[in-house]
Amino acid sequence: MKKVLALVLSGIMACSLAGCGSAAETGEAASSAANAAVSEAAGVSASDVKAAADTASSVAGEAMSAAGEVSSDAQSAITAALSSSALSDGTLTVGTNAAFPPFEYIGDDGNPDGFDIALINAIGEKLGVKVEVQDMEFDSLVTSIGNKIDVAIAGMTVTDERKQQVSFSDPYYEAVQYVIVPADSTIATADDLKGLKLGCQLGTTGNFIIDEIDGATEQTYDKAIDAVNDLINGKLDAVIIDKNPAEVFVSKYSDKLKAIDGKDFDFDTEDYAIAMPKDDTVLQLGVNAALELLKTDGTYDKLVEQYIANYSAD
Repeated sequence: MKKVLALVLSGIMACSLAGCGSAAETGEAASSAANAAVSEAAGVSASDVKAAADTASSVAGEAMSAAGEVSSDAQSAITAALSSSALSDGTLTVGTNAAFPPFEYIGDDGNPDGFDIALINAIGEKLGVKVEVQDMEFDSLVTSIGNKIDVAIAGMTVTDERKQQVSFSDPYYEAVQYVIVPADSTIATADDLKGLKLGCQLGTTGNFIIDEIDGATEQTYDKAIDAVNDLINGKLDAVIIDKNPAEVFVSKYSDKLKAIDGKDFDFDTEDYAIAMPKDDTVLQLGVNAALELLKTDGTYDKLVEQYIANYSAD
């Protein structure tokens, strides 16, 4: 009996810990676990098997009910979001800076592509609105929200300074800054950056970090690739940029550059989120609900795999 019950319940718990995509999937997993238990039940009485199955059914029912509540709450928030003035025309106008691979870049068709673009398109689909993406300078994104664009998604870090101007969605990605240096560089610690000529993209976290480095000369760029090119040409000592684009650039110039984990320089981790008009609560809750559903149904993980894990600079 204990073996049967353990098999049934372990199947259900495994499904719960894995973050099952829906109530239906939870029920299916529970059913599979019960069937497996019955298959293992040779020599166990029918009443014991039934007791184990009843327990499994009860636990599965609770899990399905919880999943249903989450889905219902999310759908209510999405419906309410349509009352936002940002969505009144049926279109979510999105600003990005398509020079930050793999999160955003210009695709083969000449339009913005990347993880962020795929994610905001999926969010728009959940909200039931059309998505239009505008490529613009990163430093102008925040000030454009509420007039030229409805929201911005561009590997944008949540900061207290930005919170004074815009609201943010729930974080959708955790990142850390990296330091790109010449392949033969001896730079290895935060002290090594003091007094050097450092490059970054204007308005990014790297920009804020360099401001705090003693004696550093800062050179800002509209596009990160321009900073990397100046590094290659000997005009900079190092470039500070987020991990994923740093790895992309270094993979493209592996004979000339190397990337060092920001943890070696005591850089803090940071959260990327979608910026939107200040205090537009219904839009914020709707975007968060859509994001929750994308994580629940597996779409988010698929986009991470497609755009980040398997990205190639070639």
